[in-house]
This record gives sequence, structure tokens and C-alpha cells, in this order.
Amino acid sequence: MTSAAGTGRRRQDVVYRAGVYGRHPRVPTVYRALAREAERRLDARAHGYVAGGAGDEATQRADRTAFDRWSVVPRVLRDVSRRDTSVELFGRRLPAPVLLGPVGALELVHPEGDLAVARAAAAVGVPMVFSNQASVPMETTAAAMGDSPRWMQLYWSTSDELVESLLGRAEASGCDAVVVTLDTTMLGWRPRDLDLGHLPFALGKGIAQYTSDPVFRRLVEERVAATAARPTGAAAGPVDRQPRPNLAAVRALVGMARAWPGPLVENLRSPLPRAAVETFLSIYSRPSITWADLAWLRERTRLPIVLKGVLHPDDARRAVDEGVDGLVVSTHGGRQVDRSIAALDALPDVVDAVADRVPVLFDSGVRSGADVLVAVALGARAVLLGRPYAWGLGVAGEDGVRQVVEDVLGEFDLTLGLTGHTAVDQLTREALRRRP
Repeated sequence: MTSAAGTGRRRQDVVYRAGVYGRHPRVPTVYRALAREAERRLDARAHGYVAGGAGDEATQRADRTAFDRWSVVPRVLRDVSRRDTSVELFGRRLPAPVLLGPVGALELVHPEGDLAVARAAAAVGVPMVFSNQASVPMETTAAAMGDSPRWMQLYWSTSDELVESLLGRAEASGCDAVVVTLDTTMLGWRPRDLDLGHLPFALGKGIAQYTSDPVFRRLVEERVAATAARPTGAAAGPVDRQPRPNLAAVRALVGMARAWPGPLVENLRSPLPRAAVETFLSIYSRPSITWADLAWLRERTRLPIVLKGVLHPDDARRAVDEGVDGLVVSTHGGRQVDRSIAALDALPDVVDAVADRVPVLFDSGVRSGADVLVAVALGARAVLLGRPYAWGLGVAGEDGVRQVVEDVLGEFDLTLGLTGHTAVDQLTREALRRRP
């Protein structure tokens, strides 16, 4: 964490030494080129799912434009030969103010999905927030991380019993916190996915936390049993006329069968895989949750509760008053509400409202180590990285994720020193100027 060289110098040294022998980084070191390379390699559905935003994607653009409104003001003639980029969160000392945020359905991007990300996160030492919509069960990713830090994202299902089960599994998997995502009680209007008619969960992708859960599996079995018990000719309601099966439909059924535990051939004959998808679609998120539900959640987990998706200072104050342990200022990467306030524009007001009573984290629009520095200077305790590591995964698997994270940490370390700072807690708004 602290050395004369620092993570930035060490990262540069690795790259330049390899360059002597004609070897270049496996993924581009700047985000725009990385995103272009990922688009070139991935199919339209995978790229559209990760890249897409809500509506006309105005919020996604605003999240980036908000960073452009801030300039860093370097200071000189300060001894920055030794730098400490570490921060503390919920009793853990982390190597830098960076976590890997939850990204769902990563099997679209790479066959190893979350498992590759988990191994890369553990190698670098940064926490990974397990996605509620993961392609690998949390127990498997936790085992791959050893003692490295990990958190768990929670989408509040319509089944409280399932929520309680997921919380218990997160605790047993060694998670340090649970991140309750509040901005996705319903899916936003996402034209890239809509134009392709593509929802990965409807194909059995990104539902591994569910199919590995005993409560969810029981709910699926009950659904199948209830369907079988209906009298012949009875129907639950109006039935849409389905088109004749084609190759896409066959592939979808095979994908569903692969998502359900057990031998593929048996699953192809079983009603459970398709029922699992239908069950998931009917219970995955609950739009009716309110502040009153937080007390129920608090009684059912000993983990710190972090609310993700807070953008208004009044909500931030209310959350702290309700006893939550942390907040994430986020627009969900611009994927939920088009024309929303940019996350970075919301950050200072939320930080001021909280007044250091709980840590405030940040995501949406972070693309580089310099972006990390700006967010931290505006009051974020740490940031969650999303699309950059997903593109790294798509380009080069585990190695791609690791390189992206190491590049972000290296640039953050160098930017910290080159602006005249030697520790994260020295960063304040005085290090920035708002552009006219």
C-alpha cells in the first residue's frame, strides 16, 4: 500500500519491461479504446446489455459530462515519494478506494463470468460486490477469493423468505456488507435490449444466485406442482398464441436447461428449468418496498447495510436516521432513469447531508484512476467500478479484468502523487476547480 515506487510506478515498470520484448498490454489502457475493442469482440446482445442505458441514454452521457465539469489543480514542491492509497471500510483496510461493482449476467461477456472477476479481484486485493444477478453462485465465487474481501448485492424479491435466505448465504460466504439496490425495483426502459428482444434472465442467464438457493428451488417446484394439479383444459388466464418453434427457441430452452443444476439431458426433459425462469421473472424485485421495510432487513442480518441508488440529500438523511451503515450515490450506470441527475452532480449534496455519519460511496461514470480521484475529492469514501472491468473481461477474461483494475489503481496512485498528495484522506474539494 505504501512504497517509494507505488502501484503506479510498478504498473508502468511491468508494461515497459514487457515492451522491450515486444509484448504489449492485453487490453487497451484507455477506456475509449477498451470499449471499442470489447464491441468488436462481443456479439450484439452481450454488448448491448452491458453498454446500454435507459431511454436515449441521456443519463449515461450526463454521468460522463459531470466529470468534465471538474478540473484537478496540481500542487508542486511537496514530498510525494511515498504514497498511501489505502482506505478503511467496515473494519477492512483496502489497498485503494476502489471496489468492483455488481454487473449482472456476465456469462454473456465471458464463459467464466463472475468466477474470472472474483479471481482477478482477489489477486489485486480489491473487494468484489457479488451481483444478485450473477452467473455463478456466491459460494463458488467466495471460495475462489479465499480471504479477500467481498460484498453482496441484494435485489429485494417479492418473496421475503428468499431475501432472508440470500442474506444468510451472504453471511456464510464471508461477505463484509450487503448492498441493497433501490433503483431497480422495476427494469428501466432500455432500448438496446428492447430492439433485440433480449432479456438475459428470460433465457436463464444471470440467475445462478436463485437456482442455487433452496428457497427459490422450492418455489419453482411448487409452481410446477401447481401447474400439474390444474384440471385438464384449465388456464390461469389469457394465453398468448406463441409462434412455431424455431432455432432461437431451441437454443433458449437449452440455455434454460443449462442454468438449472443437474445433467443437461435430464433438465431438457424436466419442466423445472423453464419454471425457474418464470418464477424468477415473477418475483425478482418488489416495487412496493418503503422505508418501513428497512427495520425488517436490519433484524435479519448482522452485515452492514448499504443503500445503493441514493441521489437526493433528503433520502440520504432519512437513510442515516433509519440506521443504515452506508450509501452509494448511483444512477445504476444510467440504466434506469433517463434524464436523471448525474451521479457526480448529486454526490456533494449527499456527502454534506450525511456529514460523515456513514461512508458515502459512488458509482456511475467512473472510467479511470483520475475519475476515482475526482470522486474521492468530492467526498466519496470509495468508488465502484463497473463497465471498464466488464469490457476487460470480454476482451481477455480474468487477465483482462486484472489488468483493467491494476491500470485504474496505478493511475490513481500516480495522479494522487502528481497533484501533491500522499494519502487518500488529504483529498478534498480544495484539490478541484469547477469549470465555468
